[in-house]
Amino acid sequence: MFENGAIAAQKGLGPKSAMMLAKVGITTVEQLQELGSVGAFLLVRQNDSRASLNLLWGLESALTGIPWQEISRFHRSSLLLALDSQANQNKSSDIK
Repeated sequence: MFENGAIAAQKGLGPKSAMMLAKVGITTVEQLQELGSVGAFLLVRQNDSRASLNLLWGLESALTGIPWQEISRFHRSSLLLALDSQANQNKSSDIK
């Protein structure tokens, strides 16, 4: 499922995605696995508000091996719910 350990080599991710991830310190597949697609997307989004949901689909694709087109079609709702939940948790912990 994972190719070479390099982020940009993962299916669903390319050089632009790899650069966005590198800017927030995610440079290895292991780091991506640790954070998960939603956690990594939120980190990127905090740094770059232009990050679109296509990045989230690509991150999930890289982690699962499912083509990003299928992710956006069939797993969209569950990812958006997870994104909303984790974003709300982050906001709650910022308040405390």
